[in-house]
Amino acid sequence: MTVLLTGGAGYIGSHVTRLLQNRGEKVVVVDDLSEGISSRIGDAELVQVDLSSKEAVSLLCETFKTHQVTSVVHLAARKKVGESVERPEWYEEQNVGGMKNLLAAMKLSGVNRLVFSSSAATYGVPDVDQVDEDFDCKPINPYGQTKLDGEHLAQAAAKDWGLREVSLRYFNVAGTGWPELMDTQAANLVPIVFQSLAKNVSPKVFGNDFPTDDGTCVRDYVHVLDLAEAHLAAIDYLDRDERPYDVFNVGTGVGSSVLDVIREISSVSGTEIVPVIEPRRPGDPASLNANVNRIKKVFGWSAKHDLHDIISSVWKAQSL
Repeated sequence: MTVLLTGGAGYIGSHVTRLLQNRGEKVVVVDDLSEGISSRIGDAELVQVDLSSKEAVSLLCETFKTHQVTSVVHLAARKKVGESVERPEWYEEQNVGGMKNLLAAMKLSGVNRLVFSSSAATYGVPDVDQVDEDFDCKPINPYGQTKLDGEHLAQAAAKDWGLREVSLRYFNVAGTGWPELMDTQAANLVPIVFQSLAKNVSPKVFGNDFPTDDGTCVRDYVHVLDLAEAHLAAIDYLDRDERPYDVFNVGTGVGSSVLDVIREISSVSGTEIVPVIEPRRPGDPASLNANVNRIKKVFGWSAKHDLHDIISSVWKAQSL
């Protein structure tokens, strides 16, 4: 079996790549290296291409044939919410256009198994403590919309030409399995706070008047190693199950507030951290936590790491 990973040189993708390599799978990585780092993928074959480009379909078809690819894990995407608001057309071109090209190449090549990297951003602002996969998706930003559009494209392909697909809706991914694979893009809370710590400045907290225990936003933080394991479980699921498509939340089912995360980083690092409180950002839900019953039941998967493990892994990696 050969698995092709788009975005396999990125933060999440490189963890999936390494776990697949560790269990003896042949891996081919497709990445434009705009954010990915080639040294992360070990001895995996690298094909450098922008999936939204005109040459992507023909190059993917050639790659599928040369390496006898049987399964695809599609992680490549632009993923910054704020940037998507500023550049919605570009996000449509990159994320939705890239998905269309990938599906076209898979159809032409007879490759019919796909694991798609979706997002909890598809849900928008849910009004429940834990959101399950049947919740009515109403994205509130272009990034979340492109992920939902990707799911719909995959479902249409399943009905049209026999694609078998699993969408994984990630919640807040953090931590590292190996120091060299650590997230270097300070676009999420955990790396932002560690970056503030390194610069000896106070991290910003956007809003302390939410209807939560301490007034700050609550999110479901999942260790990147657990998330990577979920991808392997999804590949195995496609090997044994014949249903055309399905969607699964990937989280812990446990919420942590922004101040919980800051307090944990303070405790692990032995450093006092005094955040600066800023006004709320428009569209931030008070709480976004995963109902993970479906993935537990169907995959037998559950997260093995908690918030302390996540923070400790980053602190150890930065201390080396």
